[in-house]
Amino acid sequence: MDSALGNMRIGECRHVNGEIVWIDACKSYAGTSRPEIPKDGEGIIRNAALRRYGIEKTTVTNAAFRSFIEDTGYITEAERIGWSYVFRGLMTNGDTVALKNLPWWSGVEGANWRQPTGPGSSISEFEYHPVVHVSYNDARNFASWVGGRLPTEIEWEHAARGGTNEIRYPWGNEEPTDDRADFCNIWQGQFPHHNSCRDGYYGTAPARSFAPNCYGLFNMAGNVWEWCQDPFRIRSLSRQAKQRNLEAKQFDERVLKGGSFLCHRSACWRYRIAARSGRPTDNATSNCGFRVVYDG
Repeated sequence: MDSALGNMRIGECRHVNGEIVWIDACKSYAGTSRPEIPKDGEGIIRNAALRRYGIEKTTVTNAAFRSFIEDTGYITEAERIGWSYVFRGLMTNGDTVALKNLPWWSGVEGANWRQPTGPGSSISEFEYHPVVHVSYNDARNFASWVGGRLPTEIEWEHAARGGTNEIRYPWGNEEPTDDRADFCNIWQGQFPHHNSCRDGYYGTAPARSFAPNCYGLFNMAGNVWEWCQDPFRIRSLSRQAKQRNLEAKQFDERVLKGGSFLCHRSACWRYRIAARSGRPTDNATSNCGFRVVYDG
């Protein structure tokens, strides 16, 4: 466990985020028979027998994360490193770190969960929005503090689908469009230059917004990416998959699910349930958060 945790007390099941949905033991899967981005490995069906587990209705909020910080003295990796990734459309202040091949991102010095768009910014008006700029390691430590853990990819997908029926989105198969404002918080317009904000948000939305899925879970598509505990791996013998797996292992990448407010079908169609991504465990950005699960 991270030495930055100070006086952390593990296993005191606090449930600081509020309501938990309990899901009975069952056989389930991750993946889809209709892959849209095969190179990510989303079309490979992965089966598992799930034990009973509970999952928070929302991602962890700034208010909940602050309780963790105040209780433990924990320092996030973005704070220790001194900078974090911020979408350029959200930047306020701060010197930037040069980034290669990431035209709509900047590495902003001083950006972290407390100052999500750079020095001088604040979470004071975003108490109940998802906490962002949290790495996998930060998320895992928070989950231990509340007596939980991060979900597996199959647990996350089962919860997002509301069971075992194959659907594309938490609400079903209907496609969200640039003109719809009722499904989820994703990019609407021409990415990355113009966002019409028909859904009401340019950046994050409150963690409890839009209609929940049939399990009562909010924002399982869009808003912020969510960390899962699985190492990122593509189950394929192709040369491309082998190379991607070598990179993922080298940087200790973990699976992320759900997409974010920056996703658009033309650029990052990964707000589908089966879609997936991988990032290094120390990576933190302005569009990545997490939710907690509990063993039953």
